[in-house]
Formats: sequence, structure tokens, C-alpha cells
Amino acid sequence: MATDPDDDELELIRRSGVVLRVGRLSLSSGTGSYRVKASMARVARALGIDRHEALVTLTEITTTSHRGASFRTEVTEVRAVGINVDRLAALERLAGRLDATGPATVEDVNAVLDRISDKPPLYPVALNALWAAIACAAFSFLNHGGVVEILGVFLGALLGQALRRTMVHRGFNVFAVTMICALVACLGYLAFVSLVEAFGATGVPHEAGYISAVLFLIPGFPLVTGFLDLAKMDFSAGVARLTYAVMVLTSAALAVWALSLVVGLTPEPGSAPDLGAGVLLALRFVASFVGVLGFALMFNSPWRIALAAAVIGMVANVPRIYLNGADVPPQVSAALAALLVGLITAVVAPRLDVPRITVYVPAVTIMVPGVLAYQAVFHISNGDTVEALASGVEAALVVASLAIGLAIARMLTDRTWAYER
Repeated sequence: MATDPDDDELELIRRSGVVLRVGRLSLSSGTGSYRVKASMARVARALGIDRHEALVTLTEITTTSHRGASFRTEVTEVRAVGINVDRLAALERLAGRLDATGPATVEDVNAVLDRISDKPPLYPVALNALWAAIACAAFSFLNHGGVVEILGVFLGALLGQALRRTMVHRGFNVFAVTMICALVACLGYLAFVSLVEAFGATGVPHEAGYISAVLFLIPGFPLVTGFLDLAKMDFSAGVARLTYAVMVLTSAALAVWALSLVVGLTPEPGSAPDLGAGVLLALRFVASFVGVLGFALMFNSPWRIALAAAVIGMVANVPRIYLNGADVPPQVSAALAALLVGLITAVVAPRLDVPRITVYVPAVTIMVPGVLAYQAVFHISNGDTVEALASGVEAALVVASLAIGLAIARMLTDRTWAYER
């Protein structure tokens, strides 16, 4: 026979609801499941919950809160998968403050969560698209693009990200949005290149750079956090995140392949620019810094976080490029670069009072082999199985190596990662 809850049970319901709200906000902001669990556990302790347990996947959270003889189990679903670094940093500061100051009331925590959830994005659509365009243009240079390719990539990525941001915020299906925006970015790039060739063409083909115009669609956060979830033995969340990332990549790559088929293009990389060694080194530093900065700002990072990520990414990415040029296996150079990023972030992030993930994911996103991933889908769609396997396996190994490097750095600097208990 059903009975009405007593006062203690009603209070547990209120506290459990606030903890779950923290989890929803964290998960919808793009962080890994281990960070969602940690934030909820810290808030739960501050609210006087004796024990809190959670199961977190890409889009769902199941929690059980215990207080005395009572317990409360709740389930919620998060349909919008996005990235909001500013919100992640605010939630981390809230959890850290509650952990340090002790008991808190439901009303106080809810008031802070209201301010966090109601805060609009730091950058409007035009600026967000500009950051993506800058990042992809820098990527284009690092992928051996010339002036024409860089400018074309800038235009294509600007148009694609502006449309993507608008459509996602209006609730359109993320995979359909990805395909449409990939087409728009490629068409913008090709339109610019055609215009340049029409007004004084040099006879040099520039079409190969169009892949860089869609690199803003690379799901860097889900790829990295998915592997990190696996490193924490959280297989349900890790597999879900990696599946989502692969579906986003495939959606974009199929759109690019369809356009390539119609227009007659192949995503083959160009040759390195003919520059002096000193000039090339300096430009690679600049491009790495600007690329990471653009991606970080595109993820709605405050400037201080974005600048920190850009400096760290620049310091790690340029040596990685030269290691690749020295015939070091790309997965080895990727793991070493990510290890360096993770170790520096372990020092910098606490001083900025932000989660490490907000710094090291933008820093390694520029190392994600997006061109290889698109080439893999392009070749498999054309029936070139051997080429597809070669590109796909290399891309997978590099992404896994990036996550391994970050995980090792975390284990070396965080006891909660080094030990299971």
C-alpha cells in the first residue's frame, strides 16, 4: 500500500533533484562521464547526502542518493549534445567551492545553477563562425595549403559554422546538420577557388584543400572524452561517445564524398610549402597557436582558457609535426605530444581554477587527423578498400594515442586516475 513521503524523504527528493540538475548541465556541456560523476558527488556531499551513485552515458544519467534509511533513484535524458567550456568551468567552480566550504542549502545551489544555465553563449553566431574559420584556415596551412587554400578554407568554414550554430540551436537533427554544413563549407571553398581561377588563374590546382574547410566538424571533445572514459573503465559512456563521434565524422565525410563525386575531386594532400626552414618553423608555431585558439573559442571558452590552451597546444604540436617528418610513427609522436599537453595542463589548469578537460581537449583537437578520417570514408565509398583501411587505421591509432598520452599524464598527476579506489 502506497504511503506519503515523510519530511526527511521529501528533503532527500529536493536534494537529489539539485544534484541531478548539476549532472544534466555538466553532461549537456560536453564533459566526460567521470567529470559528471565527480561534480555530482561533490555537490551531493555539500547537500548532506550520505552516499551518491551514478551511471552516466552520452545522453542519460541514472542516480541513486542515500540519506539515512531512505534512498532516491532518478533518471534523466539529455538530448542536446554540445560543447560549452564556459559552463563547464562555472560548474567546476561551484562544485569546488561547495566541497571546500561545507554544507549548503538547496535554495543556494539552485540559485547559482539558475545563473549558470541562463547565461547566454559568450560569442554570437558571427563571432563563433569567425573562430571556426580561423581555426580551419590555420589547419589548412598545417596541411600544406597555400594562400588560396587558406582563404578558401576560411570562407567555407565561416559559412558552414554559421549555419551549423544556427541550426543546432534551433533543435535540428545533429547528423543532418553535419551533412548540410559540410556541403555548404565545401561549396563555399570551391566557389572561392573557382572565382580566383576565373580572375587570373595560375594553372595550379587548389581543389585539394577543400577537406580543411570541414574540419570544424571534427568531434574533438567526444573522441577524446570517449577514450578517457574507457581509460576509467566506464565502457557504457566511452563506447557511446565514440559511436557518436564516428557517426558525426561519417555524416560529414559522406557529404564531402558525394560532392567530390559530382565535382570530380580527390582529397589528396598537397606538398609542403617552399619556405625557408626558419620561416616555416615560425609559421607553424603561429598556425598552431591560432588554430588551437580558434577551436577553444568555438567551444565557448573564455579568453584566458583559450589563450592557455593555445600556448600549450602550440608548444606540443610543432615538435609533433617535426617528429612526423623525421619518420617517427605518427601514433608515437601523437602520444608524446598529448603527454606533454597533459603534464603542462596539470600545472596550468588548477591555477586558472578550471577543469583540465577545458584546456587539454582544445589543445589536442588540432592534432586529430581529420583529413585521414575523411579520406578513409572517401576511399571506402569509392570501393578502394585498401586505401580506406590504411587511412582509417592510421587515423584511429593517432586518436587513440592522443587519449593514451592524456590518460598517462592524468595518472601521473592525479591519484584518482592512478588507482581504482
